[in-house]
Amino acid sequence: MSGLYLSKGLFPEAFFAPTVDYIRGVQQASGAIPWFDGGYCDPWDHVEAAMGLSISGDFANAERAYQWLAKRQLDDGSWWAAYKDDVVENDERRETNFVAYVATGVWHHFLISQNRQFLEEMWPVVDAAIAFVVAEQQEEGDINWAVDTEGNSKNDALITGCSSIYKSLECAHNIAVSLNHERPKWLQAREKLGNALRNKPHRFDRTWESKARYSMDWFYPVLTGVIPKQQASAHLQARWHEFVEKDMGCRCVSDEPWVTVAESCELTMALLAAGDHARAVELYSWLHQWQLSDGSYWTGYQFAQDLLWPDEKPTWTAGAILLAADALTGHTAAANLFTKVELLEVRSEESLGSA
Repeated sequence: MSGLYLSKGLFPEAFFAPTVDYIRGVQQASGAIPWFDGGYCDPWDHVEAAMGLSISGDFANAERAYQWLAKRQLDDGSWWAAYKDDVVENDERRETNFVAYVATGVWHHFLISQNRQFLEEMWPVVDAAIAFVVAEQQEEGDINWAVDTEGNSKNDALITGCSSIYKSLECAHNIAVSLNHERPKWLQAREKLGNALRNKPHRFDRTWESKARYSMDWFYPVLTGVIPKQQASAHLQARWHEFVEKDMGCRCVSDEPWVTVAESCELTMALLAAGDHARAVELYSWLHQWQLSDGSYWTGYQFAQDLLWPDEKPTWTAGAILLAADALTGHTAAANLFTKVELLEVRSEESLGSA
């Protein structure tokens, strides 16, 4: 096992250079970043991989990734569930958390690059995407997980998906404030969504079996700021031994002997959000045994059968590795994006007039 213990100010660029090269190598000429060569591309994982490029300083290819999204955005602000070779691969649904995530990626890239022109160019894309998502919010605050081919709402909600949207609404608000656009309904939607996630469990998993066995339902509310810091540590501790395998990582689901690298990276950032720095460093140190010589990482490890499974090296796993490393080291100006909540204050007309 090769442990990598990271600390503030010490981002090992040489170690991660092959990981960045792997993402760059899979990225297509159009800007799309599929899961792997020959695989399909979905809007959420595409953004996750693009964020890895931003962390590396490869702003040109990161921006190509966002331009790819801009060119394929539908009239209602959404994207289909999956694309392959720039052709729609799955037109059965459009998922709200996938659509919202563009705001997180765009804000992340701006924090690092400070490219205001990029932010202005992406504003119509973010504005339309968030409008689509907010339109799917229900009276009690939860947001439908998807619409079908015809645009009909799939009337149920996911804890993980809605938690991701909660962070995206924070980022979308910050984009709007930075560009002096007024979108008060976005903060209202975020507040209602947070209240549903914290206080209305009956609004989630209404039409299918509970997904409480999935680790993401456990730690995503911490990762995205739904659960405040003063409660976050106790929340993670309560189910720690259900999901975390020492010296390996975080299970995808509690009842399967399978640890996954991306979930472990996200849990690393959730631990930082909860103020548990030591455990975050330790968990992250276990993950590099799953790195390949080309810098990519396996999806996960089935420890009961001693199998690396599935036989995939996703670009979004590489992106998650870089995001967690940035959070641990403070390498970029976006290092705290998933470990702190920051809502920019709306400037008054008076302050705008005197600026």
